[in-house]
Amino acid sequence: MKIINKKIGVVICLAALVYSCAKVPLTGRRQMKLLPESDLVAMSLTSYTSFLDTSTVVSSGNYKNMVTNAGLRISKAVEEYIGGTRDSVELKHYQWEFNLVNDPTVNAWCMPGGKVVFYTGIMPICQTEEGVAVVMGHEIAHAIARHGNERMSQGLVQQLGGVALSVAVMDKPQETQQLFHLAYGVGTQVGVMLPFSRKHESEADHMGLMFMAMAGYNPQEAPRFWQRMDAQAGGARPPEFLSTHPNPEKRAANLAKLMPEAMEYYNTHKEKPGN
Repeated sequence: MKIINKKIGVVICLAALVYSCAKVPLTGRRQMKLLPESDLVAMSLTSYTSFLDTSTVVSSGNYKNMVTNAGLRISKAVEEYIGGTRDSVELKHYQWEFNLVNDPTVNAWCMPGGKVVFYTGIMPICQTEEGVAVVMGHEIAHAIARHGNERMSQGLVQQLGGVALSVAVMDKPQETQQLFHLAYGVGTQVGVMLPFSRKHESEADHMGLMFMAMAGYNPQEAPRFWQRMDAQAGGARPPEFLSTHPNPEKRAANLAKLMPEAMEYYNTHKEKPGN
């Protein structure tokens, strides 16, 4: 058993060395991802389809239109920005979909492959299509930055002993599925991966702000959205160290610091035809 564990450790170390050269688009942060993105895209389809089958999907109305419009505009802007880079290869696996489900939970997420879901509970806080764009840019950023890949890679090492994804799916399907949901924010979890997640949240805020600006949405809406989120919590929010998301007040302040960069993108793209 010790020999097997040692071999697994060697494989993980070699994989880490290979992938340590990868960089997150736009921010340039070096990252380690041990899993082929194509495998995660295939895995996401099963979870995504199952989720929609057991949820009430909203197919029309103002909220639905705002989610669809913001999703189409931001995904197009992201593809234009990434096009021609080595990251554009992974975007070939993406087939964008934007759904709204009838659920009072304040949540939204994006799986690998561009499967985005908003919950109706977050829509009153969004208020407008620009508010939706704040959340949409953030969730798409998680997928483009491959945050779920990083988190699931870490989880495979920590929770399932570093086995390959194919082995984990075969031998421990329930545990692997739970790990996938944790990595991609489908549901609410509190555990050992939270500090890692907070770093990702801040990075997704940065990237999402730029993505919404590239799509012609005014990025100045982002701090206002998080101020509304803070007000909506009404003191019920758990302490920041127990949350996967930074404190909304701190989040709004960090976004304000990034505003000059975002406004440059916005002023370049706001007059584009179709916006």
